Amino acid sequence: MIDQSGDPPVTVIDSHLHLWDPRLLDYPWLAQVPRLRRSYLPADLSTATAGLGSGGFHLEAVVFVEAGRADADADAEVDWVEQLSAGWPMIRAVVAHVPLERGADASARIAALRRHRLVTGVRRNLQDEADGFTATDDFVAGVRLLGDAGLSFDLCVRHHQLPEVTALAARVPEVTFVLDHLGKPPVAVGDTEPWRDDLARIAQLPNVVCKLSGLATESSRGWLGHDLLPYLDHALRQFGPDRCLFGGDWPVATLATGYRRWLGVVRAACAGLPGPHQQAVFADTARRVYRID
Repeated sequence: MIDQSGDPPVTVIDSHLHLWDPRLLDYPWLAQVPRLRRSYLPADLSTATAGLGSGGFHLEAVVFVEAGRADADADAEVDWVEQLSAGWPMIRAVVAHVPLERGADASARIAALRRHRLVTGVRRNLQDEADGFTATDDFVAGVRLLGDAGLSFDLCVRHHQLPEVTALAARVPEVTFVLDHLGKPPVAVGDTEPWRDDLARIAQLPNVVCKLSGLATESSRGWLGHDLLPYLDHALRQFGPDRCLFGGDWPVATLATGYRRWLGVVRAACAGLPGPHQQAVFADTARRVYRID
């Protein structure tokens, strides 16, 4: 496959994909987002990514990230996604939900995840939790269990929570932490501080990597690519390409952008990098972090 420029296509492993079916599982948060209150399945992603080849991209694989279903449906979500992967093998890794603050319950759930060959990470969404949540002994103990199980931990937080999760990552160096959406900087109002300094501090920890994802939905209406480039550039400079991962955040991102447009924004941010460094951002870092063969 060659794009219209004659250059080989950029291989993409999307490190941040959601799928859901409200007919099967309960997703309480969808009640507040009516535009997304329908099923999003592999066929829908295939439609959204049609024509990527002509734009110079080849989507090789995706990482499914837990989609905010009710806690009681967490195990069923993993079962469902693994069933989907049997007919759509592009799903090559799963980041599952575990309530890490729940002690014995968390331990039992992590143990149960071992039977799922695709589960390589966990996410416990933190963006709406109170200050100090990740500093409790129970939560830290739950995160330590991930290290014993060889699982990474996706950090979904807002920018003001960065100092707190920096302290968490420093306390548990045996776990790889994946910062979703650059820590959700306040791009809608154009602020960069204190996010810039906070991101630089967490980037100093070698066990933290950063997803280049989710900025469009944090932006104001009518955003332009150049509005977001300073944030992406800062993340690339602080973490380096071998600790940055492309993430599409589909279908949440459809609230603000198309799949191909977001790929183009991240590609523009990487334009000054040598080819191998661009390939790290678009595929190789995700392959390493989520142990994709």
